[in-house]
Amino acid sequence: MKKIITILGCVILLATASCTRQYISPGTTNQTVYANVATTDWTAYTDNNGSMSYRAPINVNLISNNFAQIGGIIVAISYDGGNTYEQLPEVYANLSYSYTYNAGNVTLYAQNANGSAAVQPTLPMIVKIILVDSNSD
Repeated sequence: MKKIITILGCVILLATASCTRQYISPGTTNQTVYANVATTDWTAYTDNNGSMSYRAPINVNLISNNFAQIGGIIVAISYDGGNTYEQLPEVYANLSYSYTYNAGNVTLYAQNANGSAAVQPTLPMIVKIILVDSNSD
């Protein structure tokens, strides 16, 4: 009986030691872009559903058509000179912030937190845009 258990243990040990490991390399070109958005950069905007907000477009030439399809974007804003960042979407000072992106552009949106009215941001901000590269199969 001891021989059977010993042989069975050796077979299990050899089987687990022979497993292959697959390593997936992360994207290698993650980048961070900073932009300053002044209070005058915001313009009134009405979407297709009639919802009003303010928007501020930011040109980001690093976002190609291909990157917009397979990469990812993280956006954060700072009102204190870059000491503290709030990741979007976020409600800050009763303003609801969100964003969209496409090739060459990130657009910030701001509206009243309850969605009832468009409210223009009154403070300048620093925007941190993190471009997260991804591999596509």
